[in-house]
Amino acid sequence: MEVDPYRQREHLEYPRLTMFQMVERIAAQYPDEPAYEFYGRKTSYSAFVGRIERAARAFWTAGIRPGDVITVCMPNTPQALDCFYAINRIGAVANMVHPLSAQKEISYYLNLSGSKMMLTVDLFYEKAAAALADVDHPVTILAARMQEELPPHLAAVYLLKKGKDYLRFPRSPHLLWSRFLRAGDGDVTLPEPAFDEKRTAVILYSGGTSGVPKGICLSDLNFNACAMQVREAIGEEFRTGLKMLSCMPLFHGFGLGINLHAVLIHGACCILMPTFNNKTYADMIRRKKPSFIAGVPTIFDALLRNPRLEHTDLSFLMGMFCGGDSLPGELKKRIDAFLKDHNASIQVREGYGLTECVTASCLTPKHTSREGSIGLPFPDTVYAIVQPDTDNVVPLGEEGEIILRGPSVMLGYLNAPEETARTLRRLPDGNVWLYTGDLGHMDADGYVYFHQRLKRMIITNGYNIYPSHLENAIDECPEVAYSCVIGVKDPRRMQRIKAFVVPAPGVEPSEETRTAILERLKLHVAAYALPREIEFRRELPKTLVGKVAYRVLEEEEAARCG
Repeated sequence: MEVDPYRQREHLEYPRLTMFQMVERIAAQYPDEPAYEFYGRKTSYSAFVGRIERAARAFWTAGIRPGDVITVCMPNTPQALDCFYAINRIGAVANMVHPLSAQKEISYYLNLSGSKMMLTVDLFYEKAAAALADVDHPVTILAARMQEELPPHLAAVYLLKKGKDYLRFPRSPHLLWSRFLRAGDGDVTLPEPAFDEKRTAVILYSGGTSGVPKGICLSDLNFNACAMQVREAIGEEFRTGLKMLSCMPLFHGFGLGINLHAVLIHGACCILMPTFNNKTYADMIRRKKPSFIAGVPTIFDALLRNPRLEHTDLSFLMGMFCGGDSLPGELKKRIDAFLKDHNASIQVREGYGLTECVTASCLTPKHTSREGSIGLPFPDTVYAIVQPDTDNVVPLGEEGEIILRGPSVMLGYLNAPEETARTLRRLPDGNVWLYTGDLGHMDADGYVYFHQRLKRMIITNGYNIYPSHLENAIDECPEVAYSCVIGVKDPRRMQRIKAFVVPAPGVEPSEETRTAILERLKLHVAAYALPREIEFRRELPKTLVGKVAYRVLEEEEAARCG
């Protein structure tokens, strides 16, 4: 039997420290090492802690106290990092929101969390201010200007391109972030940080897979444990002198937990990218030579087709991690071949997790993989497969619902005790388990295999069809770049299966292409599960974190069918 590399160290010791204290501790060891870099401008760990303390003093002067909620509605910028850790420094709660959220969504997040203040970029100030009309309590907006963190020559270019969109000064009582920070220059004594493993430190939001998005309450221990587990799982390679290209956003568990916090508490450097752009991303890889890159499958699929990387030597890469969505087997093969052709000695490693446990809790080993497997659980994280909605463990190899327990599992959902009780369950073994709502199985060596979300299912003629099974089969067709499968209402079958397909480069949508895909599918998919319709598109809608937005397609079809 193959040795499980993660079981060589059965338990990690997790310091009773806040997230800020973890960063402060590494800054004391490596004060001059860069903590982050933003378009060429580097900030050392000692300077980073100084910026955090200044922001924390400003919040304290403004009356923010432990337990108060501050919304961070920002891309990956220095101000966002400073603010996030300053909130943690004083024991407040960071409510993380996507800056491109719709106005009504921002109102919902502010109401649900009870936020007292919100940091956003100046370009989104007007939308944020308009959102306050539907908020049931006072909120002060702090507007940050990205150009203030750019090197002078880039700030000038930025002003020329975006200047017409700038708001010079937010209207009272709202403030520019730079002006707000001046209150942190005075003689303000902050209380010592207090660690409490049951305290909500961060609120992240689910993708809204059922109903409205749920606020996920996470603690300092959750984030610190995940960050330490990640280092152990990838091979203890996060250290000073190494760099992570931090493109995944900090309002998402993958971005905040792995792209940022796990890097910072181990003394490595985050190369901050506020938005994903295929051209810019490829250029950053070429120029900055990051040690690690992490993203969703669509990011890596785009990189494979980027001519800017065609002759790039990628031997500097020490790790490539894919999460946020299932990685099709055919895409993994293409990525691994691409890495090999560009002199990288690594393979892409697929992770699995969900925001309810910060982010990843399972990862494929460094140099080995098993087809279809999402890898092995992190240290101190235990997986089990049960019959859906029960605590009955199924035999190895049999499909069931994935459940897990460990130190990164959330405290619960914000103001949603019934949802929390359904998701977090204390079983007869005395432990609290997280019911993921995902189907999968486990083999005899402990490797976990993800199949499909329980709630994403198509029922046709009485048969249950799991869309990801079909999508994986379709994506392996040479004519296909990527796809999405949904169920469409049908008076006879309840639902009929429809596939949306983005053709591979150079492939023209045609009846011949459609026939070729169906003929290949017949080899892998039962007749009742074959798509009744294939629609070709140049691209498919994406969620805020880069997944294919299948719910948007479902809504389009529902509207079309009346």
